[in-house]
Amino acid sequence: MNKREIRLSKETVSDFVNAANKCDFDIDICYNRVVVDAKSIMGVFSLDLSHKLTVSYQGKDDEFEGVLNRYALA
Repeated sequence: MNKREIRLSKETVSDFVNAANKCDFDIDICYNRVVVDAKSIMGVFSLDLSHKLTVSYQGKDDEFEGVLNRYALA
């Protein structure tokens, strides 16, 4: 299982969800104890975007990795 910490804003959620939807593996995104499907725009918007989010996934997709790198925390 791969895990990355990212930060999203209202403006970047759509880009992130679109990239997640192109992947053929499950992707979860969570904050505290709330875990949602990263392919659900409503689910991602239900999270507190003012905090860092953790993305968990098992597959490999170069385009998705590129999107994660854009929003990754150092």
